[in-house]
Amino acid sequence: MPEICRFFGIIIRMFFDDHEPSHIHVEYQGYKAVFDLRGNIIRGDLRSRTATKLVREWIDLRFNELQENWALAQAGRELNKISPLD
Repeated sequence: MPEICRFFGIIIRMFFDDHEPSHIHVEYQGYKAVFDLRGNIIRGDLRSRTATKLVREWIDLRFNELQENWALAQAGRELNKISPLD
């Protein structure tokens, strides 16, 4: 599963040819969660309100890039790295 971004100890990945709805896989200090591209947690828990808030902020800022990567992943193409939070 390609890593598309990493910031503040948060690792964000996206699978190739994954199921709908469009989503990302997030890991923080050994905890894992799946977020849709609206920032809702579909599965799991990061066990950190701060990390969850940062992921949601990042999703809001990078929404268009995430949608583009989702389309690339569905087509089996190489994903782009996405800038972290500053």
